[in-house]
Amino acid sequence: MITSRSNLRRGLVLLASAATVVALSACSSGAGSSAVPGSDPTASAAAGSLDSVYANAPVAEAAALIPGSTMEKIKQRGKLIVAEALDAPLLSQQDPTNPDDVEGFDADLAKMLAIYILGEPNVEIVPPASETREALLANGTVDVVFNTYTITEKRAEQVDFAGPYLESGLAVAVKSDNTDINGIDDLGGKTVIVGANTPAVTAVPEEQPTATIVSFATDPQALQALTQGRGDAYVQDFTLLASHAIDDKSIKVVGQPFTTEAYGIGLKKDDSQFKSFINDWLLKIQADGSWAKIWDATLGSAVESSAPTPPAIGSVPGS
Repeated sequence: MITSRSNLRRGLVLLASAATVVALSACSSGAGSSAVPGSDPTASAAAGSLDSVYANAPVAEAAALIPGSTMEKIKQRGKLIVAEALDAPLLSQQDPTNPDDVEGFDADLAKMLAIYILGEPNVEIVPPASETREALLANGTVDVVFNTYTITEKRAEQVDFAGPYLESGLAVAVKSDNTDINGIDDLGGKTVIVGANTPAVTAVPEEQPTATIVSFATDPQALQALTQGRGDAYVQDFTLLASHAIDDKSIKVVGQPFTTEAYGIGLKKDDSQFKSFINDWLLKIQADGSWAKIWDATLGSAVESSAPTPPAIGSVPGS
């Protein structure tokens, strides 16, 4: 059984070099991409706390690896091939000093799935672009996609989705010394910074009609406005704000997302056996607390709130 983070890292196989890294898509949020933050000691310490999670990770019974199934083929191959980013802070980010080390919510869940199938975290990563994810599944280049892959009915015409396994959406960031604002409920009468042409432009007034909206063309401009005090809060996609907060200690994310964007695990179309297998695994790691511990060590390290309740399996159209 796996007993240390270093053993886990040795189990990770990278297909792509740093030169082939692609940027994380903002998944229909309309947000711009952010620069990859430098390594964060607090985040690394949190990630190290996952040792016991991996040591006690569930492993599928042999009977679950149905003969001729995708699960059996992965088991025989000896590695899980995953489409995921290498430059997505808190989700799947490659350590520049150790290219074999990729950590974050998506990356760590992919390793947990590999353990469930193989008994060890042997993962090969293929960095995708947003427009290539369906093709990578259809032609069998990858087994699964862990890439903040928003579940939509249109996409479900081309691929299957297990999950959802994570919900994101619009969230609130404030300066780190702000103790008055703890989420969207506290933005009434406040000056709220939003990105032009993002969902926040309409979502904030719907939630808080008395808020004063100030929009900026780019994410860096909006962040600068927040740190300079030109607004009380900045509303943007949760995962984007969390990545900023882990790099910039002058800001923090407060509360949970107040809109919903459900992320699923992308699978090849019409592979019902594999979808059922992964959904069963998701239920197991939710029930034993593994899901929440991985969230706390990754996305949760940048948020002033406890782990959210995992989304219900099959709870959104297309899943």
